[in-house]
Amino acid sequence: MALRDPGGAADLTAKTVFVTGASRGIGLAIALAVARCGANVVIAAKTAAPHPKLPGTIHDAARQVEEAGGRALAVALDIRDDSAVEGAVAAAVERFGGIDACVNNAGAIFLAPTLDTPVKRFDLVHQVNARGAFVVTRACLPHLLKSANPHVLSICPPLSLEPRWYAPHLAYTLSKMGMSLGVLGLAEEFRGRVAVNALWPRTTIDTAAVRNLLGGEPLARQSRLPAIMGDAAVAILTRAHAGCTGRFLLDEEVLRDEGVTDFEPYAVTPGGPLQTDLFV
Repeated sequence: MALRDPGGAADLTAKTVFVTGASRGIGLAIALAVARCGANVVIAAKTAAPHPKLPGTIHDAARQVEEAGGRALAVALDIRDDSAVEGAVAAAVERFGGIDACVNNAGAIFLAPTLDTPVKRFDLVHQVNARGAFVVTRACLPHLLKSANPHVLSICPPLSLEPRWYAPHLAYTLSKMGMSLGVLGLAEEFRGRVAVNALWPRTTIDTAAVRNLLGGEPLARQSRLPAIMGDAAVAILTRAHAGCTGRFLLDEEVLRDEGVTDFEPYAVTPGGPLQTDLFV
């Protein structure tokens, strides 16, 4: 459930939000947060059947979206397949009549130094992260341009040329900064017509990636719940598009701007230490 009441101003009634990677974690939290504000939500993710190691499917997510007050369309989608992306966008438009926001949340992670990075892993993180965000955004743009308040929101870090972020895991950092460069360029290309922004967590978030790949239960206990990213996304997507674009935003900063002062309810371990996220 929501940990923050977005208030009456956060109204997405009958707006359609296309969310990639929305079957679990941050993507699901964003899908549920916009659903509570009345949105139609396109759940676009790969997991259509139960996975032995990962929670949730697109159908589970769609059910939760409808229980939260939204309308849902579950679409099995690998964003590396550009023709499938076009088909998913077409299905969303056929079902809901248009697209008002595109959330590029789907991601691939591989944290390894260069000599331990197979070329196929380099290709994977770039295909999913930088290329995937471009392909999905490109497919949504013709419909976003018809919306009264169109937004593109990519889950990617603040742009940085600091070597410390690149040296330990060059392939992954290049792919995520590629998403960020896409935000920079698209925001300028569509300035005044479509808002394009980036959102990133200040702390680690309790997701399957944290539990299975990065630090397990100890790191999860030092993390925040995905709901903080959902609430921050709502705050951004309900802003006027012309006045909020080309920005690299942290979840906590967004919510502070909205008047939130108590972040303890978002903590997995209230009162405990928090681990700052990568790239912050």
